[in-house]
Amino acid sequence: MDADIKVRYSDKDLEEFRVLIENKIEKAKQDLDLLKSSYKNDGNNGTDDTSPTFKAFEEGSETMSREANTQLALRQEKFIRDLKNALVRIQNKTYGICRVTGKLINKERLKLVPHATLSIEAKNLQKR
Repeated sequence: MDADIKVRYSDKDLEEFRVLIENKIEKAKQDLDLLKSSYKNDGNNGTDDTSPTFKAFEEGSETMSREANTQLALRQEKFIRDLKNALVRIQNKTYGICRVTGKLINKERLKLVPHATLSIEAKNLQKR
């Protein structure tokens, strides 16, 4: 009978992780808002009266930074989604269980990467 009982983090641990993740989501949303506002506010940087060559360089640089910002924003949105999925796992009490080995993911790893679904052991197996 005991063999059927899954090892999981205690409700107290899950609550600690929930608070940590909600704080990370809040911070990630603020960072995302900053990224979005920076590429929406790309005005001309006062280059109207400068040489055409410099203006072309500025526009190219602006396009590159807008693309970089877009990539960062997409990554940030994925990060927020991953964190929200982690909150669902906390509600289901499946948080912190490696999806490959079924063992608990190390607490220190979860503090660094709270949306992790793989233990280091499983991650190393994937690399092979």
